[in-house]
Amino acid sequence: MTAKLSLPRRALLSAALATVLAAALPAQAQERVLNLYSARHYQTDEALYSNFTKATGIKINRIELGDEPLLERLRTEGAASPADVVLLVDAARIWRAQQEGLFAPVQSRILTERIPADLRAPDNTWFAFSSRARVIVYDKSKVKPAEVDTYEKLAAPGNKGKLCIRSGSHPYNLSLFGSVLERSGEAATTTWLKGLVDNMARDPKGGDTDQIRAVASGECQIAVTNTYYFVRLMKSSRPEDKELVQKVGLIFPNQATSGTHMNISGGAMARNAKNRAEAQAFLEYLASDEAQAYFANGNNEWPVVNGARAANPELTALGDFKRERLSIATIGRQAAAAQRLLDRVGFR
Repeated sequence: MTAKLSLPRRALLSAALATVLAAALPAQAQERVLNLYSARHYQTDEALYSNFTKATGIKINRIELGDEPLLERLRTEGAASPADVVLLVDAARIWRAQQEGLFAPVQSRILTERIPADLRAPDNTWFAFSSRARVIVYDKSKVKPAEVDTYEKLAAPGNKGKLCIRSGSHPYNLSLFGSVLERSGEAATTTWLKGLVDNMARDPKGGDTDQIRAVASGECQIAVTNTYYFVRLMKSSRPEDKELVQKVGLIFPNQATSGTHMNISGGAMARNAKNRAEAQAFLEYLASDEAQAYFANGNNEWPVVNGARAANPELTALGDFKRERLSIATIGRQAAAAQRLLDRVGFR
C-alpha cells in the first residue's frame, strides 16, 4: 500500500526537489549576463562595469579589441555572434558600422530624452555617451594664438613648415575632415587639405600625444589633438610632462564661426543580441548621471547628457567653448568622401 504524504511533508519535498534541480542547472542559466564588445581601452571604465553589475546583478562578459578588429569579428560571427552591446570610439567608425547593419534599434524613452538628437542615430541604432574636442596646440614661445585660432589657418602660408599631425586616414582626423567637407564643400576642403600637406614639418606619424610632445620639443610649432590626451598630460606627475604643459598652449578653434569640432565615444545594441533586456539596461545606465561622471572624471571626456556634472579640475580648467553642432551622423557619412580627397592631395 502506498502511503499518502501530508500537505506539509509534500511541500517540503517539493522545495527540496526544486533546490536539487536548481543546483543541477548550469550556473549560467541562473544569472543574467551581458556580452560586451568594447573598443574602449581605459582602465577607469572598470568602475562603470563593476558598478553596473552591483546595481543590477547583471554579469558583464567583456571582449576588448581595437575598433577595426572588433567590427571584423562582428562581421565574421554574423548571426552566431554572442555580442549584446558594442562600444566604439569615433563618429566615422560608428556610422560605418550602422550602415553595415551591425546594430539593432533601441526604443528607450530614457535614451531619447537624455541623449541630444545630434548625438544619436536618427533611427536610434547608436548613442553617444561621451565627447571630446579636436583642438589645436601651439608653441607659446613661437606662435601667437591669433595665427591658429581656426582650422582653416592651419593651412595658411604663414604656417608653412610648422604643422605636426597624425595620419590623415586615422578616424579622428577623418571625422574632422568630414565636418569641414560638410561645412565648406569639396573644392574648398581640397584646397585646405593641400595646404595642410604643404605646411607639414614632417610626414604624419604617431598618435595625438606624440604630436603634443613634438610641439614641446621644437620639432614643430602647431599640432592637432583630442582634448583628453592633453588633459592626461596636465594630470601627469612626471616633471617632464609638467614642463611640457607649460610650453604648449591650447586653442578651441573656430569660436567666432562654426565652433570646435566634437567627436564621440558611443554604444549600440548588437544586431544579433541574445540578451536584449540586459543590453538596453546597460545602455541606459551609460546615460545615467553616475556613468556620465565616470566618463568625465576617469577619462577626461565631456558628458553628453545635459546637466551631468563632472569633478575634474583639469578638464574644467580648459574653460567653456562654442561647440560645433553638426550631427554626428552627418560627420560620419562624410568620412569616406574625405578619404578620397586625402588620396587626391597626397595626405597620408
